[in-house]
Amino acid sequence: MRMLILDTETSGLDPENDRIIELACLELIDNVATENKFHRYYNPGNIVISYQAEEIHGLNNSFLSKFP
Repeated sequence: MRMLILDTETSGLDPENDRIIELACLELIDNVATENKFHRYYNPGNIVISYQAEEIHGLNNSFLSKFP
């Protein structure tokens, strides 16, 4: 069986104003990871990452400023 595992990190918990800042995907076939992987960081633009979110995932606006 093929499965895709998605992981996201966001700038906060407000779905109206916060943004996805990290996205990762891993493919499993018969519960074994394949070499098919995806990982990207995203710059949230003018959205300020909340202190609480940064404490959880460790990502901040300064680090993300170099990504699209």
